[in-house]
Amino acid sequence: MKRCPGFWKARRSVATDARIAKDAKGLGFFERYLTAWVALCILGGIGLGRIAPGAARFLDGLSIYVNGAPVVSIPIAICLFFMMYPIMVKIDFREVLEAGKSAKPVALTLFVNWAVKPFTMYAIAVFFLGVLFRGLIGPEAVDYVKMPFGLNLDLGATYGAGRVVMHEGVRMLEVPLWRSYLAGCILLGVAPCTAMVLVWGYLAKGNDGHTLVMVAINSLTMLVLYGVLGGFLLGVGRLPVPWQALVLSIGIYVALPLVAGYYSRKTIIRVKGEAWFKDRFLHVLTPVTVIALLITLVLLFSFKGDVILGNPLTILWIAIPLFIQTNLIFWLGYWLARVLKLSYEDAAPSAMIGASNHFEVAIATATMLFGLSSGAALATVVGVLIEVPVMLWLVRICLRTRRWFA
Repeated sequence: MKRCPGFWKARRSVATDARIAKDAKGLGFFERYLTAWVALCILGGIGLGRIAPGAARFLDGLSIYVNGAPVVSIPIAICLFFMMYPIMVKIDFREVLEAGKSAKPVALTLFVNWAVKPFTMYAIAVFFLGVLFRGLIGPEAVDYVKMPFGLNLDLGATYGAGRVVMHEGVRMLEVPLWRSYLAGCILLGVAPCTAMVLVWGYLAKGNDGHTLVMVAINSLTMLVLYGVLGGFLLGVGRLPVPWQALVLSIGIYVALPLVAGYYSRKTIIRVKGEAWFKDRFLHVLTPVTVIALLITLVLLFSFKGDVILGNPLTILWIAIPLFIQTNLIFWLGYWLARVLKLSYEDAAPSAMIGASNHFEVAIATATMLFGLSSGAALATVVGVLIEVPVMLWLVRICLRTRRWFA
């Protein structure tokens, strides 16, 4: 495909930006040991829940309430904002416009991420959690999730697969536990691509420009499709979420950091210059996302300690369908890239963008829609737990199969 000189100039510029944003080793200190940090947070959160059970509950109680039900946990919202902002501030919208000139890799990534991935995630999660592992999870086990935002249901009323009950003085929905885990998997399946994809593409010696631009395009696409597909699949899974709740979630956890990132990027570059923005500002922000994520995980697991201690294999039951989904999407994207005769430099990041998950948004949405102590929130955290080792394995596969591409 013929490309204009401006396109190549933009690609070189973005590739340089991506390399400046991370050191030559590819993975920074926090990213390199992310799985270990998550494991420590699991232990720390469980310990906090056992030693000081009221601490996390007090923090989660600092919420914005609607009709007597907690809608937005203020401490968690702050943590999740700082998870998202460092990702959004890296987006250069000029490069997004240039990306349209490279139609094949962009079309492939959007097709896999939005036309395939959400539906395969749903099917795989239902089979494993709702059929194969249902007896192991507990066929009669239940979870208590938030009352859907915008609804004021009476005690005893049914809503989807749930029933309104009074739990710890608050009206909640009592739902089958496996369906709560399913909801978390769905939210991961409709959240493609994270900033970590820049690292995976870099380690696989892919096209950094294409990777960074697709991160931007997916972030913008999520403003529309995340709520549509997420709401549809949750409804199919008998965990319907009112559109008001999805709009509020997208507004708080995607649109707000995106707008803040866009204007602060413009302001900082205008005042301090582009070199200072890349060399100083982004360098300081690098660990912010991971630190905010880890604080959130401690709070999440402080609530789920009893569930995990009572059934230590819970994480494994959730991890298996997520692992299979990651590999399925990777190989589908990689094979289609070969069919489309893409170069290896475009094929590798295109496949890995779909395989990885925007777990920051998934955790934020699960926490807001279903609650900090919900099984849905736990399922999204398991996505974080397996992300690094699985993606590093796929990076090695890419490097060993470069000869498959022209």
